[in-house]
Amino acid sequence: MFETSSNDYELYEEDDEFVLSVEMPGFDPEEIDVSWDEGVLNIAAEHEDETRGERKTYHRRFRFPKNVEDDDIEAQYNNGILEVRLPVITGATTRGKQIEVKT
Repeated sequence: MFETSSNDYELYEEDDEFVLSVEMPGFDPEEIDVSWDEGVLNIAAEHEDETRGERKTYHRRFRFPKNVEDDDIEAQYNNGILEVRLPVITGATTRGKQIEVKT
């Protein structure tokens, strides 16, 4: 099971898909850009509050250790939480190589 966490996101794998939940309060859905490119999920958002003279930005990239079905990635934003579901291609593994640990 692949799992990691930080202050503003949670990432875990369940039922053959990755589930990423990102805390992004204060953004409108149209201000959030989610894109996928060669195993990397990019999340960017920008919000300008002209009445307060404030500008809020968010940018984060996530690399995934398994091949994901690009066409079936879904993103939903509710109550300040962006949830992205990334289905894993069954039987597929990412390419790589074993690295020798030297002493």
